[in-house]
Amino acid sequence: MFRTLKSSDWFSADGFPIAVLRREPQEAFPLHNHDFAEVVLVTKGRGQHAVGRQALPLSAGDVFVIGGSQAHAYRNLESLHLINILFQPERLRLQLGDLAQLPGYHALFALEPAWRRRHQFKSRLHLAPRDLGRGLELVDQLDAELQRRAPGFGCLATAWFLQIVGFLSRCYDNSQSADSRHLLHIAQAISHLETHASDAINLDQLAGIARMSRRSLVRAFREATGLPPIAYLIQLRLNRAAALLRSGTESITDVAFQVGFTDSNYFTRQFRQVIGVSPRRYQRQHAPARR
Repeated sequence: MFRTLKSSDWFSADGFPIAVLRREPQEAFPLHNHDFAEVVLVTKGRGQHAVGRQALPLSAGDVFVIGGSQAHAYRNLESLHLINILFQPERLRLQLGDLAQLPGYHALFALEPAWRRRHQFKSRLHLAPRDLGRGLELVDQLDAELQRRAPGFGCLATAWFLQIVGFLSRCYDNSQSADSRHLLHIAQAISHLETHASDAINLDQLAGIARMSRRSLVRAFREATGLPPIAYLIQLRLNRAAALLRSGTESITDVAFQVGFTDSNYFTRQFRQVIGVSPRRYQRQHAPARR
């Protein structure tokens, strides 16, 4: 059995969904999971990170992301120092902008956590001393905002958090290890979908980008995102369609074609199936009232 850590014990009482926890040093911590996610930066020493039944080595410069449901523990520690950036993804509602086009973002925050057991942690991000130093500077800025909690801290702290996410994603893009490059190939397929969602895309094209067979790509995609590639693409298009419908300035047919559907009837069926209502009703419910 393992213990589940609760957000109420680790985040501020004001409910802001980002926190910085410094473990200097980290003490042995039994198997646990939590109802939040965390970015972990190893700043000093050595130890083992137990994920399930595997004990994986840690050293200064290692960076990894832990999803809330993943049970893990720290063992056999030798002056191991960690910084944990705790966050609640469902409450942040981040506007990622073009960050989702970075393969390193998908590799670090989706693929690597999902494939950790298969790759035995060899695909983790490892920062060179210079990059680790820059990462720690960004963490210090985030921590300072969270400590001061001056008016407007929520906006500024979120901005610092996004800078950290973007910086680490770029670092992963530049990773040279074979296992990391393999994950980046898959992440490039995800980034291609994010960038070209309105274009005609097929599985053979995505498999070529990922340098995998179609079958392997579908399996990897499902493990990382919960959806096969084409379903992921449809979800992307529908999310973008919903945003256009909320603006109230586009017709249903124009929205369908703009996000990549070539058949407005098919678009309507997919929208109703995924969103739960027809596009027209959704637009009536969410578009601003016209004067």
